[in-house]
Amino acid sequence: MIGFLVKNPSSSMWLSRWPRPSTLVGPVALMEDKPLPVVGVCIAIVSSFVNGSTFVLQKKGILRARRSGGSYLTDCVWWSGTLAMIVGQIGNFLAHNAAPAVLVTPLGALGVLFGAVLASWLLQEHLNILGKLGCVLCCCGSVVIIIHSPKSESVASRLELEERLLDPVFLSYIALVVLLLVILIGWLSPAYGKSNIMVYVGICSLLGSFTVPSCKGLGLAAQDAFSGDFSTDNRALYLFLCLLAVLLVSILIQFTFINKALENFSSNMFEAVYYVVFTSSVILASAILFKEWETLGVMDCLGILCGFTTVSVGVTLLRISQEAVIMWSPTKTKEE
Repeated sequence: MIGFLVKNPSSSMWLSRWPRPSTLVGPVALMEDKPLPVVGVCIAIVSSFVNGSTFVLQKKGILRARRSGGSYLTDCVWWSGTLAMIVGQIGNFLAHNAAPAVLVTPLGALGVLFGAVLASWLLQEHLNILGKLGCVLCCCGSVVIIIHSPKSESVASRLELEERLLDPVFLSYIALVVLLLVILIGWLSPAYGKSNIMVYVGICSLLGSFTVPSCKGLGLAAQDAFSGDFSTDNRALYLFLCLLAVLLVSILIQFTFINKALENFSSNMFEAVYYVVFTSSVILASAILFKEWETLGVMDCLGILCGFTTVSVGVTLLRISQEAVIMWSPTKTKEE
C-alpha cells in the first residue's frame, strides 16, 4: 500500500491519506493490510497440539520400558511420540510458509498447555497451583516477547544469505554458542544433568538456534545447487551440504538430550521450560543474523523487557513447584 502525508493548511497537524488501521504500531498494523491466513493458522494449531503430545508419549514409552526392564527404543509408544515429533515439525514448516511468523510462533504455547493436560491423564503428573501459574506465565510472557520481537526480514538470494552468515557479529554469536555447548555437554551434563533441568534445556535450546539459518538457507541454496545450470562455482552446493549437515547434527544431538531429560524430569516441567528458552534463543539468533533489532522502537523494547520478566517469574515458579508442598488449611479464628 502506498500512502503520503498532507499538511493541513488550517492547522499544524499532519494528515495521513492512509486508512486509520495503518496508524497502529507493531504486528497488528502488519496484519491489518492482509486477510487472516486461515489455512496457516489451522496448520499451526494442529501442529502445536501434535508437538504437545510428543514429550508425553516419549515419557510414557520410557516409563513402560523401565517397568519391563527393556530399552525404550523397542517400545511402540515411544516411537509414536517420535513420529509425532516429525509430523509436528513438518507442520511447523508448512505453517511458517502459509502464515507470518508473528501468528504461527505464539500458537506454540498451546502445545505446552495441551501437554500438561495429556500428562495428567497418561502420566498422572499433576502440577500444583504454583506449577500451573508458572506454566501460564511462561506462555503469556513468551507470546509478549514474540509480538514485540524484531520481525524477520526476507532473504531474497543465496549471496545475501552468505553475506549475513559471514557477518562478524553473527560469527561471534556462533562461537559463543559453541563454547557454551562444549561446557554444557562436556562438563555440566555429566555432573549436574540429572539434578538440574536447565542443563538439558540449555543444550537443546542452543542447538535449536542453529535451525534458523539452516532452514532458511537450505531452500535458497537448493534453488542454485540443483537448478540444472552447472557452473564452475559450486558454492551453492557446498553451502547446501554444510547447512544440511549442521541441521542433521543439531537435530540428532537435540533428540538425544530431550530423551535424557524425559528420563529424569517431569514432562510438564520440561516442555514448559524448554518452550520458553528455545523460543528466546531462536529470537536472539534471528535478531543477530537479520539485524532486525535496529528497527525496534521504545514500545517494543519495553514489551520485550516485560515479557522476559514474566518468563523469569514463570520459570522460577515452575522450578519451585518441583520441590514445594502446598497444604490448604482453614483459617482459625482467635477465640476471645
